[in-house]
Amino acid sequence: MVSAVFHSPLAVPDPVNPPARKPAVAAHAPEPLPAAAPEANAHTRMPIDWKAFWLRVVPPALGLGLLVLLWGMIAKSADSGIPSPAVTWEAAVKLFSDPFYSNGPNDQGIGWNVLSSLQRVGMGFGMAALVGIPVGFAIGRFSFLSRMFNPLISLLRPVSPLAWLPIGLLVFKGANPAAIWTIFICSIWPMIINTAVGVQRVPQDYMNVARVLNLSEWKIVTRILLPAVLPYMLTGVRLAVGTAWLVIVAAEMLTGGVGIGFWVWDEWNNLNVAHIIIAIFTIGLVGLVLEFALIKLATAFTYEDVKS
Repeated sequence: MVSAVFHSPLAVPDPVNPPARKPAVAAHAPEPLPAAAPEANAHTRMPIDWKAFWLRVVPPALGLGLLVLLWGMIAKSADSGIPSPAVTWEAAVKLFSDPFYSNGPNDQGIGWNVLSSLQRVGMGFGMAALVGIPVGFAIGRFSFLSRMFNPLISLLRPVSPLAWLPIGLLVFKGANPAAIWTIFICSIWPMIINTAVGVQRVPQDYMNVARVLNLSEWKIVTRILLPAVLPYMLTGVRLAVGTAWLVIVAAEMLTGGVGIGFWVWDEWNNLNVAHIIIAIFTIGLVGLVLEFALIKLATAFTYEDVKS
């Protein structure tokens, strides 16, 4: 039995012009490596924006330099009694080398005094926020409460915070709770007013949609009012904490104890003017840090640009 093998015409090799044989390719040939990036890009530097440098760094430096210059000129005048910037700097270096020493209740470092003042501000400000923000929501939400409380707020808000200090001493029978009471009463008004104004400025369309959806009062407050009122509320918080830090210094001067205000008054009794100037700059720096922190907080939780 003979078997025949049939080939396709296309597969028949041409004896005259045989096809060129392709080189064998390895089964696992490595892929070529990518070309190395030019090293010139790694060493390129961004050009310095001198205009932004001028606007951010130079004007504040010039302002501080002008302050130090005027300070030095006043210190050199006769009978001024103000120490020069160099003398104050030396006293500051010595003072801040050990800011947390304690030699008794009336002789403590400036660090303990600042912390004591911040503690009083935090307690009074925290209680004011717990009371003032809900009251502001209620006043802005209900017109009856707005008509009832607006005359009281207009009457009590212009009163100097230190005028409330004797009332606190009479009621609480102590200097520390009286100072906290003074912080509370001066911090509550900005939060009430700004929160109420924010609630009143919520577009009426939002409230109409809530009425159509038959939302509860809790959902109206949490889903509609709170996101819209948050920028106003944080503005009131910023104003309140600035006022509280201003008032605590004066309150501690009158009540005594441990605190930056009492420390200033005690240094005045010791005729140590250099320490008083150091305390002034310390109070300003702490207030600046509080303001900066609240600006960052407002920027993180609101969609609006917050300017200092």
